[in-house]
Amino acid sequence: MRPIELSERLGRWSSGRGPLYVLLAARMRRLIDDGELPAGALLPPDRALAGALAVGRTTVVAAYELLRSEGRITRRQGSGTRVAGVPSGAAVEDAPVDPIFLDSLESHDDGVLLAICAAPEDPPPQVAEAYARIVPELGKISGDIGYYPYGVPVLREAIARRYAEYGVPTVPEQILVSNGGQQALSLLAHTLLSPGDQVLVEAPTYPGALEAFREGAAVLRGLPVGLEGFEAAVRERRPALAYVIPTYHNPTGSVLSPLARQRLARAAAAADVPLIEDEVPADLGFPGEPRLKPLAAYSDAVISVGSLSKSIWGGLRIGWVRAPAPLVTRLARVRAVHDLGGNVPTQLAAAHLVTQLDDLGLPQELETRHDHLHALLAEHLPTWHVPPVRGGQTLWARLPHGDGNSFAQSALRHSLAILPGTGLDVTGASDPYLRLHFRATPEALTEAVARLTTAWSTYHPPAARVHPRPTIAI
Repeated sequence: MRPIELSERLGRWSSGRGPLYVLLAARMRRLIDDGELPAGALLPPDRALAGALAVGRTTVVAAYELLRSEGRITRRQGSGTRVAGVPSGAAVEDAPVDPIFLDSLESHDDGVLLAICAAPEDPPPQVAEAYARIVPELGKISGDIGYYPYGVPVLREAIARRYAEYGVPTVPEQILVSNGGQQALSLLAHTLLSPGDQVLVEAPTYPGALEAFREGAAVLRGLPVGLEGFEAAVRERRPALAYVIPTYHNPTGSVLSPLARQRLARAAAAADVPLIEDEVPADLGFPGEPRLKPLAAYSDAVISVGSLSKSIWGGLRIGWVRAPAPLVTRLARVRAVHDLGGNVPTQLAAAHLVTQLDDLGLPQELETRHDHLHALLAEHLPTWHVPPVRGGQTLWARLPHGDGNSFAQSALRHSLAILPGTGLDVTGASDPYLRLHFRATPEALTEAVARLTTAWSTYHPPAARVHPRPTIAI
């Protein structure tokens, strides 16, 4: 097990009270007892793990010795440190390794300021109003068991109309409603991929997509943002699938030009490679920014994924897939096995909310918070390279030295949970980066930068690594 893999599984291990070695041993003990570190697993050497966690070697040695005395690990000269045993039937591969998923499973009452998952923290008043509006509709339901694997018809119709408004003629039969965008990606991976299939992804990209494809045992191949070099990669790799975020890319905030969109969509069609277009951030443009046509406007080979999680509230758990009707039918069959069709009241409320997406006042709020965070970073951390963006919800920060993973561990000990770039990039090239989001309140962003600044002032990277400033914004 590589040090980074273990450090990602450890989560917010150092946020409690007590000596660091005790906290580290306690979290590893839990992973062993829960079966996430299986019997016989080779653990990282002392120095390697210490470097990944940005702690002294003595902290790791003491934690290992404590676990050894309990019989949970063995340490032998020449054969390394291994897990001694776990309950039968447990397997490390069954658990998600991405920090976004692990962080959602942590307790949120430990004083740690969360800066990992980028999403609205409060539902807008329109959510409560939409639920109030559907009460009479629910009262009229009769002779309907409420199982809709494709989604409630009125919501499918509303989503189809929205695509048509943005230049993509769509009928409801091309829409499948899912429990959030993450389920949409999982359904597509389950339906379109077989073990060993190759998938082209941007490097970096949304880590939830990487986890969905990995769950399907796919082999991930990274290309520059925008899937630059797509045609050559198709000839070389013969991929089963490709995935792109063309509008306010997560995490860099970049936007693919209309010409590049057209070329990519048509190249995918010519190569007969299904292209997943993640449109979840597409509604997050700042005031005055034009709404570009989706890639689906240029080719039927494009499969669009959308969600209300970033534009309204993650608690709604409403996502969707726009695809050719035969693929939607296949997805519905897979989806029915998992949950039969989702929550009907929530979908009825979402049908009202979809029509209000352009009237929520979100662009101005996002721009204000972006400007606030960017100004604070420029003032307090001037050696960091943080290009501004014109939409989305994240900044892609490059450290002048060190690496994102070990610095995230240092920030955690100052009660700030941040997302290092390693988990977003299958090529490993985003090691010096952090993803910072600006969805929090200005007060929370101010406190986050204060903790970042304190953590940076005490940060000692595991090796002398200096990263020159890029000559162009990434």
